[in-house]
Amino acid sequence: MTVPAARALLLVGACLLSCSHAVLAEDIAAPADQTQQRPAIGFYRWQEDWSVLADPRLRTEPGDALKYISLSKTNPKSYLSFGVTLRERFVSVDPALFGVAGGHRQDYLLHRLELHADAHLTDNTRIFVQLENALAPGLTKPSPVNANKLDLRLFFLDTQAEVDDGLFKLRVGRQEIAFDLQRFVSVRDGPNVRQAYDAIWADYERGGWRFTGFASQPVQYQNESDFDDYSNRHLTFNGIRAQRRITATSELSVSLSDFQQDNVHFLAASGNEERKNVDVHYNGSANGLDWDVEAMKQGGSIGTKDVDAWAFGSLAGFTFTGSGWSPRLGIQLDAASGDHNLSSNTVGTFNPLFPNGYYVTLSGYTGYTNFIHLKPSLTLTPVQDVKLVAAVGALWRQTTHDAIYAQPDIPVPGTAGEAGRRSSTYAQLTLNWKATRSLAFGTEFDRYFVAPALQRAGGHDSDYFGAEVRWGW
Repeated sequence: MTVPAARALLLVGACLLSCSHAVLAEDIAAPADQTQQRPAIGFYRWQEDWSVLADPRLRTEPGDALKYISLSKTNPKSYLSFGVTLRERFVSVDPALFGVAGGHRQDYLLHRLELHADAHLTDNTRIFVQLENALAPGLTKPSPVNANKLDLRLFFLDTQAEVDDGLFKLRVGRQEIAFDLQRFVSVRDGPNVRQAYDAIWADYERGGWRFTGFASQPVQYQNESDFDDYSNRHLTFNGIRAQRRITATSELSVSLSDFQQDNVHFLAASGNEERKNVDVHYNGSANGLDWDVEAMKQGGSIGTKDVDAWAFGSLAGFTFTGSGWSPRLGIQLDAASGDHNLSSNTVGTFNPLFPNGYYVTLSGYTGYTNFIHLKPSLTLTPVQDVKLVAAVGALWRQTTHDAIYAQPDIPVPGTAGEAGRRSSTYAQLTLNWKATRSLAFGTEFDRYFVAPALQRAGGHDSDYFGAEVRWGW
């Protein structure tokens, strides 16, 4: 951990201790309003609303004096709130990239510390700032997605207003952008450094409709020194999106986006890349059945070649709510195009844009490119807030002319053009426990059994194990 980050953590810890007895006797005398509840520590810390602590009788936990600092004598919705998020994950990959190209076993720790301040200036306008320290002790040559000494992760202003019986929202600055299950646009929580976007985001909701538009330059991460992350015009991602609530538990959305990146290298083409994307997504639930279906079509160009690529993703399941442990039987089917002719004038290799590693497995062995994926699963809830998932996945290439890809879209050397569509089969076991409002644990074990196509490239059966703890305040 860097010295500035360590000092910041010590300071917050000292404040927590000093503020733990800050509740006044008269605040305890009367019972609190039971209709108000403290917010849970969320995946997106900037979505938490701590204005409930305007009632001093609800300030009953250590550090509450820093969770709600009033900024106005007349407006309880105007306040300043501080927070901390800490994630520690042990990872064992045996070996990396199936052992191809010198990949070997690696055991390492992913450490991530985030400190934030959330200033609600008025009922409708606030500023959110978050710093991040991410380290990867034991990892050989960590990439910027796994290590980032100390940097500004989020810094944005957002505001909202009622317009024509609807709600208009505007957010400007370094922020998070994610859609649905985060198949293709995510905050990348699997690795150590979450993806942020320097963006302008506008959103309008009215009735069952929601319209969104954004223009962004995804943050480019570096690990050379503190505060060296940047964004520039050489990588942009812009789009518009319309969502419609079909029923109380189902929704349909259509997105149009433009992804541009300079000086890229694919197996079939190199040069400046532009992907014009059309995405359709439908999800819902009814009578124990849940589903999530998404399809994306990509056009555009890479250098002098055209792009013609596609992807499909689906999840469905049925939960037996009347049975012990609430078993859910699930099925997952996904596919993404590869290039059928590397020497043609059309690139068919799908670009997953900003994928979420959680969607297949955390191992990183599987990328959402040139693949077909079938995965039945069983989810059990033995006790409240504990989930156990067992699954078996089968993986094939969409075309043998293109490579087998690892996360996010890294071609495995020696696999392009080789015979054999099947790439691997894997078994997965995960256990997640939300112990308290602020503390959670998780483990995942994956065992990959490689097919001859990978064996001929030098790959062999591989294991992944990860165990993490998350704490938030």
